[in-house]
Amino acid sequence: MSAGARILSSLKASIGDIVFGMEDGTVSIFGLVFGVAISTDDPRTVLIAGATGAAAAAVSMMAGSYLDAESVRDARALRRRAAVDPAAAKIEAAAVTGALARGGMAPEDVAAVAGALARAPRAAFGLRTELADTEDGASPASHAFWMFVSDLFAGFTPVLPFAFLPMESARIVSLVLTTALLLALGIGRGLVAKRPVVRAAAETLAIAASAALAGIAMGHLLS
Repeated sequence: MSAGARILSSLKASIGDIVFGMEDGTVSIFGLVFGVAISTDDPRTVLIAGATGAAAAAVSMMAGSYLDAESVRDARALRRRAAVDPAAAKIEAAAVTGALARGGMAPEDVAAVAGALARAPRAAFGLRTELADTEDGASPASHAFWMFVSDLFAGFTPVLPFAFLPMESARIVSLVLTTALLLALGIGRGLVAKRPVVRAAAETLAIAASAALAGIAMGHLLS
């Protein structure tokens, strides 16, 4: 597989990390930036606070994504190792048939499944793995990388105008850019999750507005 194909594959496998990272980065830093911007007329102060917060948040989210992906991988490995233990295989087979019975399967069908698993109890591990989750093909490092990039990009979106523009203009441009990014993110969430796009966009904007209002309220209080 070529380098480009590997990157595209890891991007597709990490789409959940990207959406989550962009939402977290935009919302949290948006609130921070406007909280600081309301309490000072120095754009450099806002730039330093926002850039520091964006970098720290991106590293934190990257670490969390890596540890989460490692935990999922470790859990799969434990299931594979447990599959060679006959006693554990029987317990797993009983858990599968119990779940089927609680789910409403007819007793005679449950009995048929139980009979099949009694002859091959280790198959229960494969069945539970298939039902619970599947490998996405991306390594923990790949998940962490895309989380870092998306969180950092989104976090710097409301910050960068303060590096190039006077305070009043920077506030307006930051608000416009952040709103546009949040709208795009909400539309993307709706399309990926097959949810109503308008609702997804409205939810995203409402969460960001809440963060901004919390930041502004704290900025007013402290100033």
